[in-house]
Amino acid sequence: MLSILVVEDNKNLRDLFCETLKKNGYHTICASDGSDAMDILAKTFVDLIISDIMMPIMDGYEMTKTLREAKINIPILMITAKDQYEDMQKGFLAGVDDYMIKPINLNEMVLRVAAILRRAKIASERKITVGNMSLIYDELTVKMNDEEFILPQKEFYLIYKLLSYPNKIFTRQQLMDEIWGMETDTDERTINTHINRLRDRFCDCKDFEIVTIRGLGYKAVKKGE
Repeated sequence: MLSILVVEDNKNLRDLFCETLKKNGYHTICASDGSDAMDILAKTFVDLIISDIMMPIMDGYEMTKTLREAKINIPILMITAKDQYEDMQKGFLAGVDDYMIKPINLNEMVLRVAAILRRAKIASERKITVGNMSLIYDELTVKMNDEEFILPQKEFYLIYKLLSYPNKIFTRQQLMDEIWGMETDTDERTINTHINRLRDRFCDCKDFEIVTIRGLGYKAVKKGE
């Protein structure tokens, strides 16, 4: 069972968050401020931290900064009443993975927790599994059913990016900037060519499809979802 540390000085909110997460299958540990959380983390492993910002003794910013400086990369979801851009910027620069503004929707919180944990797993394993297919990043390798093959680098990075964020739309420019580099002279039509090649390669795959969003770009959709 995945463990989540909830750091919140408001007891009612802390209990509400923990109860909601427990109902969704997570083990929860509670802390009243950043200092309390650091003591817990010194002797307990957790998979994710949900933290308020404004807390006594040690606030969320300081806690996050301390963890990141110690090379501790536990994913952190910051939940706060602060809604100014500068506050969000400060949080992300400190090393926060995601940000929610109070009052929050508890169902949305659960969805974000699942998404953060999924991304953390992908990042640590550098591997994506979709149905009967696996993509191994460090080897540019695809394993599907009983077959194993290596994709050309750009094609692999494209499909890996799309499947890392299923249902998320990426513009052609976003994909060009990340995979070909912002200084590239390559035409955007190159993306279309590589997408068509990927569609041909995986035309018999029943686990996902690459969907064109007219006027925008592309997204990967897991079949059956």
